[in-house]
Amino acid sequence: MEILGEHQEQQEVEEKAFVISNELQDLDEKLSEIQVHIPDVVSEFDWSSIDTSQLPTSYKTNSAKEQMLLQLADNFCRQYVHLCPNREPLFLHPSNECGVEKFMSTTVRPTLQPHPELYNWDGCAQFVSDYLTMEPLPSPIEPPSYLPSPTTILKYQRGNCFGFSVVLCSLLIGAGYDAYCVNGYATREICMMDETREVCPLLRKSKEVLVEPMKQKVKKYAVKPLRDLCSKFELQQKAKREAEMEAAQERKQKEEEERITEAEKPKPDPLRGLRVHAWVLVLSGKREVPESFFIDPFTAQSYSIDDNHFLGIESIWNHKNYWVNMQDCRAGCKDLTFDLGDPVRWEFMLPGTDKPLLLLPEEEEELADEDLDDFDKEEEEKAFDMPPSWVEPIHISRKEFETRCPQGKKVIQYKNARLEKWAPYLTSNGLVQRLTIYKDPECTRVLEVKEWFKNREDMMAMRELNKKTEVTTEYFSPGHVQGLKAHTYRTMVPETERTMEFYSETRVDGLQKRVENPDEMTEYFEGRSDFLHYRHTVFGKRTKKAQMLLANTELNARPITQIQERFHRNPEKPADDDVAERIFRIVEERIMLTYHCKDNYISASKKEFIKQKDVDNKGNKIVMTADMCVSYQAGSSEKNKKLLHLYEMMLKLMEAEKQSKHQVWESQTEVLEILKIRQEEAAASKLTVSMYDTERNEKSKQQRETMERLMQEERQRQVEQDLDYLAPFMIQLGSTEKMTKWQALRLKEDCLNDFKHRLIEKANLIQARFEEETQELQKKQQWYQQNQLSMTLEDEDAYLTYCSDAMFRIHILEMRLNRHKEMAPQKYIELEEKLCKDPRLAEYLKFNI
Repeated sequence: MEILGEHQEQQEVEEKAFVISNELQDLDEKLSEIQVHIPDVVSEFDWSSIDTSQLPTSYKTNSAKEQMLLQLADNFCRQYVHLCPNREPLFLHPSNECGVEKFMSTTVRPTLQPHPELYNWDGCAQFVSDYLTMEPLPSPIEPPSYLPSPTTILKYQRGNCFGFSVVLCSLLIGAGYDAYCVNGYATREICMMDETREVCPLLRKSKEVLVEPMKQKVKKYAVKPLRDLCSKFELQQKAKREAEMEAAQERKQKEEEERITEAEKPKPDPLRGLRVHAWVLVLSGKREVPESFFIDPFTAQSYSIDDNHFLGIESIWNHKNYWVNMQDCRAGCKDLTFDLGDPVRWEFMLPGTDKPLLLLPEEEEELADEDLDDFDKEEEEKAFDMPPSWVEPIHISRKEFETRCPQGKKVIQYKNARLEKWAPYLTSNGLVQRLTIYKDPECTRVLEVKEWFKNREDMMAMRELNKKTEVTTEYFSPGHVQGLKAHTYRTMVPETERTMEFYSETRVDGLQKRVENPDEMTEYFEGRSDFLHYRHTVFGKRTKKAQMLLANTELNARPITQIQERFHRNPEKPADDDVAERIFRIVEERIMLTYHCKDNYISASKKEFIKQKDVDNKGNKIVMTADMCVSYQAGSSEKNKKLLHLYEMMLKLMEAEKQSKHQVWESQTEVLEILKIRQEEAAASKLTVSMYDTERNEKSKQQRETMERLMQEERQRQVEQDLDYLAPFMIQLGSTEKMTKWQALRLKEDCLNDFKHRLIEKANLIQARFEEETQELQKKQQWYQQNQLSMTLEDEDAYLTYCSDAMFRIHILEMRLNRHKEMAPQKYIELEEKLCKDPRLAEYLKFNI
């Protein structure tokens, strides 16, 4: 029995082990099917590895005044902890890049930059946001223990929110703003620079100011309007139905917006109210700032001081003092008062502050003038001036300012949009900014693309592409060849739908806008001497399609069926003679005129001419008859003009019709020319470079190098001319004020002989090098003849290259030797003439002059 029991237990253990092994095998198979995606490791910048050997001494040590300031800061911190034990520790003196503790106020370095774009707060904020790369804090709920200087942050183009704020505050104070760095708490989106739920600033609509229409004064003797015979009950019922439909539509739209807002609402943040962030506060007063506001240095966006993105403030500081917030921040920053002179709400560290302290009225009455003087003297004695900043002046070169983004490119993701930025001249087509608008939050379906350009030769500044309608709109800056301002089109094929706008002040014809489609063309003018402001042309169908392929001449242009022209009022003419509208019905052979209305008249005079040929089929001359002109004279009983005058008018109108048809053909030709130019410009995409840009302008750089080379050659030539050949030989004679004729002749002969020997040595050296190169070439040729059969093609190519180089060197040496032989006698003669004219020898060599 015991044996059977043991056997059964063993079987049960084996069965359990088998089941467990099967389960493990199944689990292993399931785990093998799961694909684990390993996230990419983001390499963080190691601030401890930067080179600090070239930094100034102020970065590596503290002066006596700075050490005293640190002691005051420690004392202030101990008092703060004793009085406010539940508050977070103050952010007073973190370590810099050299590991030295520096007080926060001395880290701010106010500097005014030479770039005009950095004179205003929005330009400074945008530059800091574009130029620097955001780094998250090491701990989201604690300030950093390490803060580099603004110059180092700008050098390596990266930093956390405190680094961003210090750099931006330094630029703003340098530009004259009353700016402060803020240490506080903000929402997760602000701290993490998450703009995926924010609308792109380029898409935000500006607030439209509604202008109330002016009430017209009711004239006392005005004509009473006609009686309204419509049913008021029906109008009320109709208005009621429309109001109900609008209310239902608004309710539905509101529910849809609430649903979308609820779906896009971020998840609850467990660290809400604890996330540490740094931003910039700009107080009103200086630089005509009307209201105080916040600036987020990450996004360069401005916020009101009661914005719900900012949840509290611990402290603020500038280059002069440090203030601790003593107000309640349970409601965020909505109820905070930024009167830094109020010691109840803001506790300052140094008494020497430029903010006036508040005094109660009772205290003001008790303090006499003498007491106030004594109080001021005591304050001056106790005051401790803030030491100067230990940071070097911030220098932003023109190249750094233009490059802006790290590596010249930056991408920002917004709500249903993506913004890309490039530095000027980084792209070949001059693209500096592109905004892609998507239809869905996942950013998969493109709705519209907007691109901004700079420094293009074709002056194109912006281009919009609507993916839904496939309509492209190009905007141009002033200076285009044809005065083009904007061009809207679907395709670049001629005689299709398009709209062109022009800078009318740069054109002779005053053309402002041209709208074209396959059947019509409308042109708008302004500032013309003939008062023409509108021309509408209707085209007919071509009889032969092959004519479109022929050269663009007036004969094969699109047939014109009607031309309508409108004119502004000419005050120098009476209204009955001033044409307001002129219509040429070419197919019907009619010309219709409408004149301007006279004062106090509601109808205008009109004329209609029926054109006839000068001769009929039989060759007889046609005479002007009364039925060829139908006219209406408003408010006049005068007889119509004589037939002669009407005939002359009709001839002028026929001539005007020919001119109008020719102008329409010229407009069509201009459209074709513009399309051709635009295709060539789009294919070339040339960029312009300023003549003052010495780094990119190759022509200017070459010209400058050529001028420097010529100046160097001129200086060398001047040195050679000023060379004193007699100096070495005059030393041999000693200090002799006068010399004999024999000494002068001897001195001249010695100088010439020395010069002759040097010329001979130079010629011999060139000749020796020439013979050496010739011998080396002969050896190579002999070796080639012996090993010609065993050489490969690669060996032959290498040998031919080498031989060509040797031949070139021999040719240069030979030319130099020949040139030396030709110039040596001439140089000898020039030196002899120069010695004879030397004032030191001229007195004794008069016979040689």
